[in-house]
Amino acid sequence: MTALLAVVAGYGVFLLYTAVAMGWRGVRPGPYVPHRRAQPRTSSVAGWLAQAGLADVDTRQFASVVVALFALGFLLVFMLFGAALPAVVGGAFAATLPLASYRTKRQHRRAHAAESWPRLIEEIRLQTGSLGRSVPQALFEVGRRGPFEMREAFEAAEREWLLATDFNRTVVVLKDRLADPTADATLETLLVAHEIGGTDLDRRLAALVEDRTRDLQGRKDARAKQAGVRFARRFVLAVPVGMALAGLAIGSGRDAYRTAMGQTAVVAGILVVVACWLWSGRLMKLPEEDRVFR
Repeated sequence: MTALLAVVAGYGVFLLYTAVAMGWRGVRPGPYVPHRRAQPRTSSVAGWLAQAGLADVDTRQFASVVVALFALGFLLVFMLFGAALPAVVGGAFAATLPLASYRTKRQHRRAHAAESWPRLIEEIRLQTGSLGRSVPQALFEVGRRGPFEMREAFEAAEREWLLATDFNRTVVVLKDRLADPTADATLETLLVAHEIGGTDLDRRLAALVEDRTRDLQGRKDARAKQAGVRFARRFVLAVPVGMALAGLAIGSGRDAYRTAMGQTAVVAGILVVVACWLWSGRLMKLPEEDRVFR
């Protein structure tokens, strides 16, 4: 009886460990493998990562990196100021670095995609019109010559098409990988033309090219007008950091930071800088299109 209880207790510990460390579910000794085909991820986090070119990054891995950077930031600030409260704030700031990095990469990818889509749509229009190619064939041929960041998504969609010859499922895979409003509208237009047919595909694609070109030019003009303000925003961020470091090097500055008043001043300064940074970024943020055909 004692041996049986020991085995049950040991297996329970194993299940708890694998659930926390590896994300396994159920009472099996290994991970659960679904028999049906997994549906495309539609969560906001997954879509956000896909737009940053990180569609294959698991959200648990992303969270692990955030926690590790929080611990590293906490230790560095604690060694610098010798106080726990500023260290917590510094750790929280360090934990946002992956978010900021992925956000910047996401913005660059979306800007590059916005610049590429008018040309891609125009090529699809020529392929399906003048050359008489089918909609799937035109889409994949254009995708092979598309931007490097988008080719992986087109390759995954082409594999889906070769396996299932189901253009609806192919479009779902491509939309999930690209996670772009223009891609959604273009692919839905191609899907309707493929399934229903009609002679107005050329006209619809031409109108879409014109709309995307006009939107792209407007965004370029807005970014050009904001260039000086963006530089000043980054430059001003370095001023309070330099003042804090200078205060540590002068006289008993390090001891002053360890007092209750010093910790309060450091935390208040960090929060004010972060609040102003976020507020100014919100003022300069250009409106983003919502994904309608998810």
